[in-house]
Amino acid sequence: MKGLEFPLIGTKVAGLTKKFDLNSPEGRAAYFEAKAGTEIEKIRKYLDKNTFVAYLIGKKNSGKGTYSQIFTEIFGADKIALVSIGDVVRNTSDDWENFKKSDKFERLKRLYRGYISFDDACDALTGRTQSKLLPTEFVLALLKLTIEDLKGKTLFIDGLPRELDQVSYSLYFRDLIGYREDPDMFILIDIPESVIDERIKYRVVCPNCKNTRNIKLLITSKYEYDKKTKKFYLLCDSPRCTGGFRMEPKEGDSLGIGPIRDRLDKDEEILRKAFALHGIPKVLLRNHVAEAESDTYFDDYEITPEYSFKLNGEKIEVVEKPWSVKDDNGISSVSLLSAPVVVSMLKQIAEILP
Repeated sequence: MKGLEFPLIGTKVAGLTKKFDLNSPEGRAAYFEAKAGTEIEKIRKYLDKNTFVAYLIGKKNSGKGTYSQIFTEIFGADKIALVSIGDVVRNTSDDWENFKKSDKFERLKRLYRGYISFDDACDALTGRTQSKLLPTEFVLALLKLTIEDLKGKTLFIDGLPRELDQVSYSLYFRDLIGYREDPDMFILIDIPESVIDERIKYRVVCPNCKNTRNIKLLITSKYEYDKKTKKFYLLCDSPRCTGGFRMEPKEGDSLGIGPIRDRLDKDEEILRKAFALHGIPKVLLRNHVAEAESDTYFDDYEITPEYSFKLNGEKIEVVEKPWSVKDDNGISSVSLLSAPVVVSMLKQIAEILP
C-alpha cells in the first residue's frame, strides 16, 4: 500500500538448492522445516501450554483464510481455530429456527449488551427488519459464544474489525473472552490491488461442485479448446466432482475490483488505522516483491506462476512464466505463493511470543 512500509523477509537459505513441492502436504512440511524449522519448534513448544489471539486484517481476497489454514496444517487443528466472523453470523442466521431451540440462544441472550433490544438485534440478524443494522455488540456476543466452545485454542480471528470503530473493540476483546494473559497481535496483509483484480477477473467455478480455480493463475490438470469461441477453458478435476464439468466465470467477475471498490477502500482505512496503533505487536505480511529483488530473496518455485495456453496442431500446450504485476506504487513486481508468506508469518510470530 502507498505510504506504508511492510518489511521484505526473504526465505532463501544458503546452500539449500532443493525444490519443494508446495502443492502437497508432505512437500510443504519439508519446505517449512527447511525454511523456518527453528521458529516452528519455538512456536510448537509455546503452543503445548499456551495460546494467543491473532486478528487477521487485510483486503478482500488478500489470503487471510489461506495463511491461517496453512498455520493450522503445521501445528494441528487441535491447537488452532480459525474464527470467521462472517461465517459465524451467516451460519447462525441460516440455522436460526434450530438455534432458537438450543441452549445457545439463552446463553446469547445473557451475553448480549447493546443499544437496541435483543429482539431487534435478532430481527436484524435474520433480515426481518431493514431499519436497524446488526450491532457490533451482538456480533461480539455471538463471537464469545462461539469461542466458549473452542476450549482454549489459539485463535485466528478473521473479520474483526470490519468497521473503523471496531478497532478499539478488537484491542480489548481478549479480556472479554478470557484470554487475559495471552499475547494478542494484529496480522496485517499488504496486497496490491492489481493482484486482487486478476484473481477475480480470471476466476472460474465448477457448476456442479462449486470448486473454484483461476484460468490464469490456478489451472486444473484438464483443459480444452472451444473452436467456436476460440477460447481455452478448464475442466473440473476435483476428487469430489464426478463429471469433469466445464468451469465458467461467475457473473460480474469480469469487472474485477470495480464492484467492491467501496469495500476495498474501507479495508484500507482499517489497515492504516491498525498499522498506526501502538501497544499491540504487528505481523506485517506482503505477498509481492519487486521483480529486481525476487532472485535475491526468494527461490523461483516460490513465485506465483502465470499460465497461458496455445495450440500446437491439435495439442494444447501450457506456457508458464512468473506472474508480473504492478504494485500500488507502480513498481513491476512478482506475486509470492502462500508458503513463503507463511514463512514470514512464522518468523515474526516466533519473535513476538515470549
